[in-house]
Amino acid sequence: MAEQTLRQPVTVAITGASGAQYGLRLVEALVLAGHEVWVMVSKAAHLVIETETDVTLPARPERMAQALVERSGAAEGQIRCFGREDWMAPVASGSGAPSAMVICPCSTGTLSAVATGASNNLIERAADVALKERRQLILVPRETPLSAIHLEHMLNLTRMGAVILPAAPGFYHRPATVDDLVDFIVARILNQLGIEHHLLPRWGEQASYPR
Repeated sequence: MAEQTLRQPVTVAITGASGAQYGLRLVEALVLAGHEVWVMVSKAAHLVIETETDVTLPARPERMAQALVERSGAAEGQIRCFGREDWMAPVASGSGAPSAMVICPCSTGTLSAVATGASNNLIERAADVALKERRQLILVPRETPLSAIHLEHMLNLTRMGAVILPAAPGFYHRPATVDDLVDFIVARILNQLGIEHHLLPRWGEQASYPR
């Protein structure tokens, strides 16, 4: 895939909630769909990825990008990674190239920071930029049970224009593997982004679905 044919960038931030598989699979799906992917990984997310998966992501952005390129089969330059305090990254300013943003998974700490405009690191700042510029922002929380604090933050963010898409996979597609459950959520994210995919049939497209 030639670099000049890449579609508009999508920013993916992976934070420290359980469910790192969702974020990693989302990066793969966006690469397959031909999009440039801008990736940020929080310090806690590195620990979660190490705990939950067999994937090893180096901390340095350049090496992390190369590891993700090798894992996803991306073209050279298709994946760009940014450090937690890389304030010169395009996502740090509204004058940067427009990009939809997905925080997947989204920890409740990140949820709180975005809802209150904390902007203590690049992930939080990028989300703040998405909100203020009226760009698409999707948050994928993975927490249970939810406290009133969590629910209030989700409600406030929804009122600000963000989409709250909990990592709560359905079962009507009769999943046979954990990967099927992961793909369910990633498919819903891609649907929100308006990106075509073949991860999961839409409701009514598969005869085996209940009627």
